[in-house]
Amino acid sequence: MGELRVIDSIEAAVDVVLDTVQGDIVLGIPLAIGKPNPFVNALYRRMKPNPARKLTIVTALSLEKPVGKSELERHFLEPLVERVFGDYPDLDYVKDLRGPGLPPHIQVREFFMKTGDYLGNTTAQQGYISTNYTFVARDMLLQGMNVTAQAVASQGEGDDWELSVSSNPDTVFEVVERFAAEGLPLLKVGVVNKKMPFMPNGAVVKPGFFDIVVTDPAATHQPFGPPNGKVSAADYAIGLHASSLVADGGTLQIGIGSLGDAIAQALIVRDRHAPEYRSIMESICPDGVEGREFGRFDRGLYGCSEMFVNGFLKLIEAGIIRREVFGDTVLQQLLNDGRIESEIVTPKTLRALLDARRIGSPLSADDLAFLTEFSVFKPGVRIDGDQLVAADGTRLANDLRSEPGFDAVASTLLDTRLAHGIFMTGGFFLGPNDFYERLRTMPPQDLAKIDMTRIDFINQLYGKHAGESELKRVQRTKARFMNTTMKVTLLGAAASDALESGQVVSGVGGQYNFVAMAHAIPDARSILMLRATHDNKDGFKSSIVWSYGNVTIPRHLRDIVITEYGVADIRGQADGEVIKRLIAIADSRFQPELIAQAKAHGKLDPHYELPARYRENLPEALEARLQPWAKAGLLPPFPFGTDLTRDELHIVMALKRMKHAAEHPVELVTMAVKSLWEHKEAPHAYLERLGLDDAHSFKQMFIRKLFAGNL
Repeated sequence: MGELRVIDSIEAAVDVVLDTVQGDIVLGIPLAIGKPNPFVNALYRRMKPNPARKLTIVTALSLEKPVGKSELERHFLEPLVERVFGDYPDLDYVKDLRGPGLPPHIQVREFFMKTGDYLGNTTAQQGYISTNYTFVARDMLLQGMNVTAQAVASQGEGDDWELSVSSNPDTVFEVVERFAAEGLPLLKVGVVNKKMPFMPNGAVVKPGFFDIVVTDPAATHQPFGPPNGKVSAADYAIGLHASSLVADGGTLQIGIGSLGDAIAQALIVRDRHAPEYRSIMESICPDGVEGREFGRFDRGLYGCSEMFVNGFLKLIEAGIIRREVFGDTVLQQLLNDGRIESEIVTPKTLRALLDARRIGSPLSADDLAFLTEFSVFKPGVRIDGDQLVAADGTRLANDLRSEPGFDAVASTLLDTRLAHGIFMTGGFFLGPNDFYERLRTMPPQDLAKIDMTRIDFINQLYGKHAGESELKRVQRTKARFMNTTMKVTLLGAAASDALESGQVVSGVGGQYNFVAMAHAIPDARSILMLRATHDNKDGFKSSIVWSYGNVTIPRHLRDIVITEYGVADIRGQADGEVIKRLIAIADSRFQPELIAQAKAHGKLDPHYELPARYRENLPEALEARLQPWAKAGLLPPFPFGTDLTRDELHIVMALKRMKHAAEHPVELVTMAVKSLWEHKEAPHAYLERLGLDDAHSFKQMFIRKLFAGNL
């Protein structure tokens, strides 16, 4: 909106925003850790007592430090949260939204919510915007956004000063472009957080990209770092099945959480422990392992995911995510086809480019620029008439068609390795504290191969520039786009974002984008993963159902579905076959009912009987198959470590059992009788941690006994 203003005070920056934007403010801020929390809180506090000016916040995934729902949980969490989340400042609007409520003149519009956190919250539910991730920039414009603010990393000073939008280049560039194209005013605020990793490549901007850059030290704080979750046997089974569908030399998307960790660990086991991996797969595949992928990743994988998560970092460190892609369609296709064998530059590299007519002879200025950009040629080569001149002054004929001319150029001008290769492309990142520390300390040559970039590049094939779609297709060869879902119907539709009631659990995000893209790329597959059952206060139920009143992915986009009991490949199959394959991976306690429903609706042969090999889909049987490999250390509960201590893990498991029992009265009574009968006592340190060391009331004594009985 004007000349860059560098301001060293958050409050002064808020003054400028309030003075510059007259009237109501519609503030757009990134999802997850890209929010400049201290700046947002300062603006919120200033506007909260002033009903004359409305504030609308448009965002997604507003993160909050864990808060226990019971006194027991609060006692346990306090020291853990202080240790793990450090000085991360919660967002005031989140506290109000969850607590007393927002003032009437302030609204929050989110397109993706923290999973399950806002069920029953009428304000949040009514403020939810259902949209694909790729439409977010468009929808921010529709909301009338006039201010955008973002946490940024910073390096250098003076003329060398650079900023990085770090975790969140996902929508900011498209937002700025759209507003400029429409001629609409947009005040852009960058807030320096020195603890944000400085990500290179597409995330780097000059300070002048923003109208205001805030350098107040008070804006620096620890990014939100959720600890790694425990990977269960069901998670591992799903991850193992998924890992066996990944082709060497392919492309991978995975998500956050225990399922993402399970997939990453399974890929590492496959790469490093081939015989054991095959044995594991043979034990959990009722139809055998024909058609599954085995063996090491000789070419490696390319990570292309809207979310860059810890599992990807572990795969990078394991040398599995290492297939580099390049920003030139012909060069990339030659690598895919093996006509260029590797990133090491040889005369064959030059010959392949010449034969494919990517370059001509004599070389043109554009040819030379291309060869120099990707380090096929050494730097400093120039054209002088009909000659090529090396940086040291050596002159060669500009002739690649004759054998002597080609050999002379190849022996003199070729560089050693292709440049600007990327093996990980992401739109935003989120992970535990050691994930951020690794990014902050990663050697520059490794960090340069990670490109945080725009979501409209990652989540779709088509683009604004000629040839962009084809470039993406050749980069994303043999793609496996893996997403989680909540429920799958027997006809292949999936519900991932909301309940039948319309209550939003999380959001659509980019799931639809990746499913559609998997159908548009010839050798790509969409993989939807879910646990076969779920157990909550509504009871124990199958996640595979006859029908469901909410659909995120329609049945005509059905592809591959995975539960802990197997893989259902339902792409291009008739409805009757789809039903059979999905029932085969359902929990066996629900299979008879599912079969009956399908038959009752005329979608399954009335004489159909489920083959015997699918009738043992039970958690006890699965755990028995995987237990030897867990004991052997190949499938550990926390494959990538945890921020919790051993004692805290013991306490957590006991609290989880108690919480589960509280939602199931019969189980609670059984647990209570057992705990009172056994007369167990918990370690004093555990009781002290939970505030039960000095229990006097009947309720406290009862809880103390329950806790001890569940350790």
